Amino acid sequence: MENYSAVSQLELGYHLALVRERAGIKQAELARQVTWSPAVLSRVEAGERPLSMDELETILSAINTPEATQLSEVLKRNWRVLPRPPLDHPDHDLLWSAEQVAQELTAFRERDDVRHAFERRLTEYLSEIQRSANLLLKREYHIAFIGSIGIGKSTAICRVAHLEVSGQDGGPPVPVLEAGAGGVTICEVHLRTGPDYGLMIEPCSDEEVRTDVTDFAEHILRTKTFGHEDSQEADPDSQGISKEIERAIRNMSNLRIRREKGAGGKPLRRDEAKELAQPENSVRELVVEVLARMELHRRDRRDIWYDPSSGKEPLLWLKETFEQINNGRHPEFTLPKRIEVIAPDNLLTGNDLTVRFIDTKGIDRTAARADLECHLGEPHTLAVLCSGFNDAPATAATLLLERAKEIGVRGLDLNSALLILPRPNEALAVKDESGIRVENTEEGYDLKSEQVAMALEPLGLQHLPIGFFNALSDDPTRLYTFIVEQLNRVRQSFRARMKEVTDNAMTLLKNHEKEQVQEVVRAAAGMLKSWVSQNSEVHGPCAHVQDSLMAQISRAYASTIRAAVRREGEWPNLNYSHHLGYGARRIAASSLEKTVAGLSELCRTMLGNPEYAEANDLIQQTEQVLNISYEDLLRKVQLMGQTAFRDELKVDQNFWMGCDSEWGGGPGYRDRVAHRNSEWFSKEKRVELESQLKSLIQREWRQAMERVSALLETE
Repeated sequence: MENYSAVSQLELGYHLALVRERAGIKQAELARQVTWSPAVLSRVEAGERPLSMDELETILSAINTPEATQLSEVLKRNWRVLPRPPLDHPDHDLLWSAEQVAQELTAFRERDDVRHAFERRLTEYLSEIQRSANLLLKREYHIAFIGSIGIGKSTAICRVAHLEVSGQDGGPPVPVLEAGAGGVTICEVHLRTGPDYGLMIEPCSDEEVRTDVTDFAEHILRTKTFGHEDSQEADPDSQGISKEIERAIRNMSNLRIRREKGAGGKPLRRDEAKELAQPENSVRELVVEVLARMELHRRDRRDIWYDPSSGKEPLLWLKETFEQINNGRHPEFTLPKRIEVIAPDNLLTGNDLTVRFIDTKGIDRTAARADLECHLGEPHTLAVLCSGFNDAPATAATLLLERAKEIGVRGLDLNSALLILPRPNEALAVKDESGIRVENTEEGYDLKSEQVAMALEPLGLQHLPIGFFNALSDDPTRLYTFIVEQLNRVRQSFRARMKEVTDNAMTLLKNHEKEQVQEVVRAAAGMLKSWVSQNSEVHGPCAHVQDSLMAQISRAYASTIRAAVRREGEWPNLNYSHHLGYGARRIAASSLEKTVAGLSELCRTMLGNPEYAEANDLIQQTEQVLNISYEDLLRKVQLMGQTAFRDELKVDQNFWMGCDSEWGGGPGYRDRVAHRNSEWFSKEKRVELESQLKSLIQREWRQAMERVSALLETE
């Protein structure tokens, strides 16, 4: 066991205890077999006492199960290229096979007689093995529930995670996360496993709180004195801040809306914030009054943990405490930017993965938000797009998928799923093509699934996984199984890719000196080179970086635009840097997506031709290298769009002051700000920035072509 020292005593002790327990051997019994005291063995399993190699072999021999024998073999493995997996990793053997291939590739690459063209192929395989290994090694996953407000995300999450308390008078269970008809949760909520029941918050900064209070004060003064400034403002949700933040500010400052009975029992509504706001007050004066009442200096707590002395059941305490923080009623917590709900039990029991559920803020007016779109396309995130039954697939879900496709996000049918949340009897109301109602709920689900698949076909996502879950009547096992199946699909794709790349690498090593094989390889390389020479230039579309941003401005509420302007473009519902990054990436994707797809089609054709059978590893490697280079290009272009334009916007205070000055000028605020934005992007300095962006796309594409060409060189 020459590599035994690479394993920590804590990890080894914990794993030894697991192996012993799975063998059905008690600690005292094993201690007798190895002639140790139970106390010594207990210290070993706790990681407090180191073991010599002989002692370790003695313990494993005494356990004497296939798992113990396997552990003995695992501890002998010497990892030199890939990171050593934890002892309990289920893909240990697959990763070890990849490590052995990587060691062979490394040794061959270091030979003096290796040719440069061949060395490049070896290096690409090593990089791909390491990339695939990293995907497999990471077992932490985010499961992000995304959907419109009031759709039932919070309830579904709590049901599958068993975070519910008993309903009153024998009613249905109540979720720990506060739920309602929508507009309840103040921020994104994460649920994860931890040492005990508790809550942690990422707080808004004092400056962010002041800005929210300024929006609130302006809204109060405007509606008190002048009525609504824009026709859109008739909707109370159209104010700059969300109603969730307004509710929290009112609670934190004790400026609530009181409902009382007047003379004759007539109901009266008193708004204490409006009573505080005098007509002669400025916005600044009202802001000072509200902030003084909030006492932010006292709200410096960031976490809170369950104390049994409270006399409450843990989940009930968790529910009540969450509601206090979420609504601004807890005197020690400020406005949260993110809330983490922590429970000691694994959220997905019986699974070797660590998961974090994310309850995203509900979609109100637009789904094109940075906090939502960041979850699509991440290899270790499952984006669960939630929809009602009758409107499935929901407009918001379809828009998110469309936008992801526009910017070249791949693997959507692997890392995303559609979860339909029916209400009672909706499935039974479905009719088939002949107009006959279904006989049971499952038949209704099947028919709806077919309809949704047809609706997604134009996006090429007809195979997107579709699940159904009625929180009032379905067993939570249904949703649990659906989620686990999707995670298993992702894990299986990582395994398949790892096996494919290691098999291809071994084929390369075995055939590198066979002249007959090399003749076929040269012929295949010639065809692929021809494609490269014909597709080395980028032919960009007639599009601009700001197109997505301008489209969002055209549909946003006037007060949403006002809130974004006040925050120099960094506002969740209208985030300038996100949309500029999206616009930049869309230019790159629309310029190159068909070209990249063209190489994939050529490779599939060649792989289907038996004449090129002995060059399959080169063909597959060429396609993979281009795909990886293309994805790197898209990420780099998106980053430039976000940073370069954001930096220019941040230093241009005159632009923001000009947009701010348009507020209060009567109807048409949105159009006036849109005009100022158009002018800003049309100036020479910004046009030059866009030109640099397109030059970056061309440069990165040329480098991608050079990387592919290097594989195709034959000597």
